[in-house]
Amino acid sequence: MVYITRRETFNAAHRLFRPEWSDEENLRVFGKCSNPSWHGHNYILYVTVKGPVNPETGFVVNLKTLSKIIREQVIEKIDHMNLNTQVDFMKGLIISSENIAIAIWDVLEPRFRPLGIELHCVKIVETENNSVEYYGN
Repeated sequence: MVYITRRETFNAAHRLFRPEWSDEENLRVFGKCSNPSWHGHNYILYVTVKGPVNPETGFVVNLKTLSKIIREQVIEKIDHMNLNTQVDFMKGLIISSENIAIAIWDVLEPRFRPLGIELHCVKIVETENNSVEYYGN
């Protein structure tokens, strides 16, 4: 089994909050990340897939194909967007890095099966000090 990782970047705004809570309760739980006027990050996304090496190509997957899937299914939909209000696959979620990673997994995982590869990990780097890795259920 060989693991291949593709790195992509995106910029997006979000707010950590529960709409049924007051601004004061959101501030207490989520801190300044609950700012009603939003805040943003320069995210780094790592998508790792795994599979056998195809003896005809020497590839697990063509990296151009991997990049195209990630860009079309995720990056083009979230880059320079408000994750709370503009991204369909994030609707109804608290927009934490954990939930971003899970939502991206849910979008990408079915796209890789027809290629004969498995999604292994989605990693989101929110800041130089904070990152999340999700390996599926």
